[in-house]
Amino acid sequence: MNQPFPTPPAGLLGAIRGPADVKALPPAKLPQLAQEIREELIAITAKSGGHIGPNLGVVELTLALHRVFDSPTDQFVFDVAHQGYVHKLLTGRGGDSFQKLRQTGGPSGFLSRGESPHDSYGAGHAGTALSAALGMATARDLRGSHEHVVAVCGDAAFTCGITLEALNNVVSSTKRLIVILNDNEWSIAKNVGAISRYLNRLSTSPTYNRLHHDVEAFFKRFPVGVEMNRVYHKWKRETKDFFVESSLFEKFGLRYLGPVDGHNLDTLVKNLEFARHCDVPVLIHVLTKKGKGLEAALEHPEKFHGSGPFDPVSGESTKLHAGAPPNYQEVFGQALARFARADPNVVGITAAMPSGTGLSHLATAVPRQFFDVGIAEEHAVLFAAGMATKGFRPVCAIYSTFLQRAYDPVIHDIALQNLPVTFCLDRAGLSPNDGPTHHGLFDLAYLRCVPNAVIMQPKDEDELVDMLHTSLQLSGPGFIRYPRGAGTGAKIKDVPTTLPVGLAQVLREGSNIMIWALGNMVQDALKLAERLSAAENLSVGVVNARFVKPLDRALLLSHAACIPLLVTMEDHVLAGGFGSAVLEALQDADCPAAVERIGWPDKFIEHGTNVEVLRAAYGLSADDIHRRIVARWRNLRPEQVEADV
Repeated sequence: MNQPFPTPPAGLLGAIRGPADVKALPPAKLPQLAQEIREELIAITAKSGGHIGPNLGVVELTLALHRVFDSPTDQFVFDVAHQGYVHKLLTGRGGDSFQKLRQTGGPSGFLSRGESPHDSYGAGHAGTALSAALGMATARDLRGSHEHVVAVCGDAAFTCGITLEALNNVVSSTKRLIVILNDNEWSIAKNVGAISRYLNRLSTSPTYNRLHHDVEAFFKRFPVGVEMNRVYHKWKRETKDFFVESSLFEKFGLRYLGPVDGHNLDTLVKNLEFARHCDVPVLIHVLTKKGKGLEAALEHPEKFHGSGPFDPVSGESTKLHAGAPPNYQEVFGQALARFARADPNVVGITAAMPSGTGLSHLATAVPRQFFDVGIAEEHAVLFAAGMATKGFRPVCAIYSTFLQRAYDPVIHDIALQNLPVTFCLDRAGLSPNDGPTHHGLFDLAYLRCVPNAVIMQPKDEDELVDMLHTSLQLSGPGFIRYPRGAGTGAKIKDVPTTLPVGLAQVLREGSNIMIWALGNMVQDALKLAERLSAAENLSVGVVNARFVKPLDRALLLSHAACIPLLVTMEDHVLAGGFGSAVLEALQDADCPAAVERIGWPDKFIEHGTNVEVLRAAYGLSADDIHRRIVARWRNLRPEQVEADV
């Protein structure tokens, strides 16, 4: 295996303690600083993973922003903020702190208002920057202050409805806003749709670009100054429509500058300086290369958008284990491709996540039945609704945390009309390194209250395939949640089983305690049952709940009638989750059973090194759960415990 890059020597980067140090460097030193930053990014993410591709692409852009503006007085709003590592390095979070990026006790992989005053706005979902920046600029105007607000948006953000809604309101809200359109032709996957094609035409028009180059050379003969810059950019604005179709952004009232080489610091600084003096909102169209500085990332931009640990030369993962079970995403993707080949009415829909969700298997196997709608979750759900009215069986593969963005269409368009759309909620539970913006801890609570919804979670890979097969036969909406990462290694049957909707599965009988576990907590429950039986001499059973809605009330009430203690286990917040469903069912039946609920507290869970570290921090380690159940058992009233115990 190739040796990973060594941590770079202190050099220029080691002396950067804040933006003032960036401003103090002579221009001739900036390329060296850019190189050191790239080496540091590669060294750290090669060890622990992270969003390496997006950050390598914005090194010069971030340096230029800190050369021209005064953070934190001037405020940068990064869309998604997965390109914020360079900003962190330049604002006092380098050195030993950066070594723990995305790890317990280290900086977040996104921007966070609680982490630094230089992080003016926190985010982890796409499309938020322009609306937030516009709100900040409007508040500044109302207050009468004069700081600059800069929104840094990827081109994929302009496929989001939120961004277009904000664009429609810019000129009616403020006269001073700077928008950076960071155009690298990628979101996570290759950008799709009309906006992407439009930006490509803007950046590749040979006639315009040739003339633009010649006239720029003419202006450079004159002394550089704000006035000459103003004349030059006025010429560009007034002549562009002769050579390419009218700029979409100027139709919305923004002054369009570009395209600009996003890796040319001098050009970036000049355009940003010009934008600082404009008395109208400005959009600077910056062309960057996602993954610049790492050959493997340039060749495989989707893979290196967000990567686990890797060898920086070969690009190969350094955490692959021979014989490791496939992850849930791969199992889902392969199963859907198999079902789609058998039934032309089965289609898969993703919101810019074909590889992350596993739908790339469908795209390869049956491309006609695969649809990537870009970063547009609301549209994905409505698009699926329309297809379902025509007899198709759409499967929407969307991360749990991202489906939150499409909650209204889920209720108003899918559930209200009882349309047979299957939702596969990837990353249910913790996404430990990414933190609270990506943890899928709320989906049961926000879906359980929706009429017509069937909600389920498999205990292993084989049951995931069975649930997908079952959901494709439902007359209304089905929701399947499953965690990130490797499965249990369960063998997948050749012929899937249609599960009886709403029936749980008893995996182990017990007379003292019955653990009702959901999904990936089933394996933990089986281990816990063994431990309680051996250490405490208790008879402990385990139920694979399978369905949260409808809940298996008949089995639950039969257990409540004769078993002293029921325990629920879920990888979800307790408020409104699976345990809450159990309590509601018992209350409805006027059954006063003792119940101990195991799940996440009513808090936003921070990022951490791994799931085990975060569980331990919140009293959810195996030892903690064992102690809680033993304490609850010992505190039961005598009349709650059968005489023969």
